[in-house]
Amino acid sequence: MKITFSVMALCALSTLIGCQAGPNAKKGAALGGVAGAAVGGIVGHQSGRGLEGAAIGAAGGAAAGGLMGSARDQENQRTSPYANSNY
Repeated sequence: MKITFSVMALCALSTLIGCQAGPNAKKGAALGGVAGAAVGGIVGHQSGRGLEGAAIGAAGGAAAGGLMGSARDQENQRTSPYANSNY
């Protein structure tokens, strides 16, 4: 029960943080969450806890995907020709 509550709190927090993100971070978080849920569900099913595994995998995948997408957004912003202009 504590693990489920912790995962739900983490997912709610990542949703609030995701509102400030760029397009690559949002896409990365969504794709990472789906992939993490699939892998976590498969691994969790092997131990008899498929739903918990899927929830933990989704949270971890979303966090990792969001971080990778955010890094790509920052790189795109840094290398943009309009990053330091007054337009």
